[in-house]
Amino acid sequence: MTGLGLTLRHLFTSNAKRDVVPISSDNYFHQLEGTNTIQYPHQKLPIPEVGRYQLDVEIDDCIVCDLCAKICPVDCITIESIKTTDPAGIGQTSDGTTKRLYAAQFDIDMAKCMYCGLCTIVCPTECIIMTNQYDKTVFELSNLTYEFSDMAPEDAAEKRALLEKQQAEKQAAKLAAMQQKEGGV
Repeated sequence: MTGLGLTLRHLFTSNAKRDVVPISSDNYFHQLEGTNTIQYPHQKLPIPEVGRYQLDVEIDDCIVCDLCAKICPVDCITIESIKTTDPAGIGQTSDGTTKRLYAAQFDIDMAKCMYCGLCTIVCPTECIIMTNQYDKTVFELSNLTYEFSDMAPEDAAEKRALLEKQQAEKQAAKLAAMQQKEGGV
């Protein structure tokens, strides 16, 4: 009889709506009496300020140092960099750091991400952050790979060709200088 009474009580009170209160409230864990769930699209639970959710990259502030990809324990960050041929760099970040590398590819696979936050800690320009957005529902797993690089593949190929040409010219000048030095001695 006790079990049946408990079942009937929950059956008739399941339509009660849950009040959304902050986690710091004293009544946060005791308010679940008589409710089954929240009405998700219309009601959302408050998220903690220190929560770890979706990653976001401000690519204009990224210096493509590759530290986030190196520290990632599950290898969910893929970065491909191209060195600039301009000695002055390609611009500056918001904190004044000179950018010397192009980001040909900067992808984060959130399906692999374990939300540890190590990539946000190690970033010197703080361009990679964790947002407070936690619901990224998709129908295909490939849609969880976020591409942050704004460089087109044609532009990347052009930058690679310029870099290879510059390196070949430097190598030729170095060989010519070595041959002249050997010939003069």
